[in-house]
Amino acid sequence: MATFSTAFRSPDLTRQRRQAVGRWSVAVAVYLIAVFHRTSLGVVGLQAASRFSISPSQLSIFALLQLGVYAAMQIPTGVLVDRYGPRRLLIAAALTMGAAQALFAVATGYPTALLARALLGLGDALTFVSVLRFAAGQFTPRRYPLVVAITGTLGSVGNVVATLPLTVLLRSLGWTPTFLAAGAVSVVTGVAVFALLPRAPKLASRPSGARELAGALGRVNRRVLAAWQLPGTRAGFWLHFTAMSTSLMFGVLWGVPFLVQSQGFSRSAASGLLLLSVLMAILVGPGVGYLIARRPAVRVPLAIGSCLLTVLGWYAVLAAFTGPIPRPLLIALVLLTATGAPVSGIGFALARDYNGPAIVGTATGVVNVAGFVATISCCLVVGWVLDLAGGYREAFAAAVTVQLFGLLQLVRWWLKARRSVLRSLEQGEQAPVVIARRRWDLA
Repeated sequence: MATFSTAFRSPDLTRQRRQAVGRWSVAVAVYLIAVFHRTSLGVVGLQAASRFSISPSQLSIFALLQLGVYAAMQIPTGVLVDRYGPRRLLIAAALTMGAAQALFAVATGYPTALLARALLGLGDALTFVSVLRFAAGQFTPRRYPLVVAITGTLGSVGNVVATLPLTVLLRSLGWTPTFLAAGAVSVVTGVAVFALLPRAPKLASRPSGARELAGALGRVNRRVLAAWQLPGTRAGFWLHFTAMSTSLMFGVLWGVPFLVQSQGFSRSAASGLLLLSVLMAILVGPGVGYLIARRPAVRVPLAIGSCLLTVLGWYAVLAAFTGPIPRPLLIALVLLTATGAPVSGIGFALARDYNGPAIVGTATGVVNVAGFVATISCCLVVGWVLDLAGGYREAFAAAVTVQLFGLLQLVRWWLKARRSVLRSLEQGEQAPVVIARRRWDLA
């Protein structure tokens, strides 16, 4: 014990920990600014529609491209970070996002703006996985889960900056200077990564060519298929899909337009409510993490309950009020919707528990795709309905129906995952988790 205590208090170990925290902070800065870029469109949607003279469905295409590229790049990002290291990917991410925001700042036409948002989604896609991979090499396995939780919380700071402060900057500086400044901040974080993070050790030379590429793609496809075939992975997929859908749709694109055009909010008040919803997610996140760590059995029921309340709440207020919703009720509903973001993290816990070490990273990527697919679907549905009917009540009801569909799929695959585990336990086989039989398992 004395030896351990001496080592624990050694100046070398303390210096190493401080160095690890400092380097991780540089990496997290790239992720923070990525979240800022990702959610900025939710605040400037009305200005973007006016600047580019586009319809609501065309505005939805911004989210489709940005989040679609992000979702499509999740699994390739895992392969790239394994091959080239997180430092290179973080530099590439920062520079790509900086260039994208600079292009968005000077764009005057819709096609150029679309290209800018697609580039932004590409840069954003490279950040989170790279930060987690870098943290895995800097911190012990015991500290790593805490670092992951703090990383997600700090990323939410970017969401905070993208609400009220961005509105103030746009009002005082205008469109072009604001987005040029945002792009410059991304470039600065990339330079910081280049200067302060250590280079990855050189990898042994590998064969190159079409045969190697085909082999790598084949391995990735097999890993994805192996993860997807497990009911636990699909339960995690649909949990992330359901919890993220309405929450991210509201924050990324349609929250401010809905509040301003349908509910009579000023733009500052609408941005303030979005800021409150982000703070709500930040406050709820640690509590959800603590609860599911202490009582794993409540994970999926907690997610089902949160999503069910959100769906029923939106259906109830949209059906009850043809005009503006009473503000206290609307604020409570928006804050309830915001809890979907921290609850969605339960999907990653399911991916970890039901998949072996060889494919848990791939399963995590598969689950991460779900929430962004759901958000894209909701954003597009809102835009389409607005073009056809012109009413936010019908548009948001359609978006909530997407969440209801995900909720039904979540219940279905959660019960299948439980049946699979119970069958294995009854046959004396090794199961990925240990669960107790409940009444609903007999159905």
